[in-house]
Parts: sequence; C-alpha cells; structure tokens
Amino acid sequence: MQHTLQSLLTRDKAALEAALELDSGSARIEVQCLLQAVLRVNRAYLLTHPEQQLESEQQAHYTALVERRLRGEPLAYLLGEREFYGLTFKVTPATLIPRPDTELLVELALAQIPKPSPGLSATLSRERERGWGRGFRVLDLGTGSGAIALSIAHARPDIEVMAVDASPDALEVAQENARHLDIDNVRLLRSDWFSALQGERFDLIVSNPPYIADGDAHLAQGDLRFEPHGALASGADGLDDIRRIVADAKEHLNAGGWLLFEHGYDQAGRARELLGAAGYAGVFSARDLAGIERVSGGLAC
Repeated sequence: MQHTLQSLLTRDKAALEAALELDSGSARIEVQCLLQAVLRVNRAYLLTHPEQQLESEQQAHYTALVERRLRGEPLAYLLGEREFYGLTFKVTPATLIPRPDTELLVELALAQIPKPSPGLSATLSRERERGWGRGFRVLDLGTGSGAIALSIAHARPDIEVMAVDASPDALEVAQENARHLDIDNVRLLRSDWFSALQGERFDLIVSNPPYIADGDAHLAQGDLRFEPHGALASGADGLDDIRRIVADAKEHLNAGGWLLFEHGYDQAGRARELLGAAGYAGVFSARDLAGIERVSGGLAC
C-alpha cells in the first residue's frame, strides 16, 4: 500500500505515542525528523508536499528507521546527529547524546574565561601556525562527541582547549566534529581522566562525567539503555568518578583556576562537600532551567 507523507505522519505518530509514551507533539516532531532524514529535505518541504509518496527505496529506509525507533533506539542515533549549544554534532552509540541540561556547564565555563584583548586573536592565530600557543587553557574531561569542548572553543577561538576521553571510538567522533565545524583550537587526546596529562596545567577544567549509581533503574529505561554504560554509571552512589576528578584536578589547575562539573539532580550537596573537603574555595552549585542544581564547582587556591 502506497502512503503519502501525511498518512505516514498520522499513522506513525500514533504508533510512537503508544509504544514510547510520547506526547502528541513530540511524536509528530520525531516522525517529521525521520522523514526529513530519508528525503533529505527540511520541515517546510514536508508541510508543503503532504500528498507526496515515498519511492520504494525511501520507503524501505524509512520503515527500518521507524521500527528501530519503536524498539526504543534513540532518535539521535538514528539521525546520527544532535544539536547542542547552537551547533550540530555527530553522535554514535560510542558517545553520550548531548542534552540541553549540559548547556549550563558551557555557559558557566564561558563566564569564567577573561574577555580577549584587542588583537589577541590574530596573535594567537600566528602562534598556532608555529605550534600550540600560550593562551587561556581549558580541559574537558571525558569529552565524548566533543560537544562541550567544541562549543567552548567555537565561542572563544582565542583560547586553547584540550579534550580527553578514554574511548578511542568517542575520540574519533569528536575529531570528526572538530573537522566538520572547522574548529582548530582544540587538541584531542586519549586519556583515562588525568592519566596522560602529566605536567599539564589549565586555567579551567570542565567535565560531564558518569554520575548515575550502578544499580539505578533509569539505566534500563529510555535512551540510557542504548548509550555507553561506562559514560553513565560510576559506582554504588554514582560519585566514584567525581571523587577522582575533584581529588586530582588541583594538580592540573593554575592558581585561581576553576573546576566545573555536571552531576545528578540529587548530588549537589555531596558535590559541594567533596569540593570543600579537597580545599577548593568559592564552592557553589548552579541550577538549570528546570530549577535543578545541575553543575557544581570550586576555585583552586
């Protein structure tokens, strides 16, 4: 049976609502995204060509995507990309899916970077032609797709950003994103947190580390079922990696440098305790748009 774009939208919107418990608006957007990906058109095209029918090859491709989505596979993995901080990033099952909540970490990081002096960008550009310069240095721990590091680097091309991850597959995705976005002030390095960074020091360290408890039921629900477990879970209380980062970051921070990291919705109090016990000053937590304390940080003395 031949279906028009409108009939596919109606049929599959209802199917997604039922299978994934999506609201009507979200289900509609998801079907539109899948159709746009198959046809390689924008949303306006779908709205102005409701009676168009898919060719047989397009129909097969679209049906396969819908079936995968009905089984719960994240839309971002089906599309192969996700928007974050105004940029489009390639994502694969080797990386976490960037989420809007994490944009708070980028905003807080950018607020800690001094404004550039007149002519500094040109100077640093010349320095990069000779090698890595000596500007303000940022480290992103566990970079995954590179969303945090590349968003910061894109907003501030006058600074230096280093991004590390223990996964070579994730680093490959981050490198593709850097090339696609034409960002050249980021260095990518394979490292298990600080293990490959002996002697390196930074003015700001940021991270969205694993912070879900190993036995948390959410790991078996929704998109989390398909994302890399090692980038999500961190010990019995979800804080193992945060403990390690807080303990080791001071050795890699210049005096007056900030450590900022994302954590779970109920971990802000414990995060502040860890920072205070490790001797950080100015310890704080910041709330996301939903009012949840999502990011905590402290100043290296």
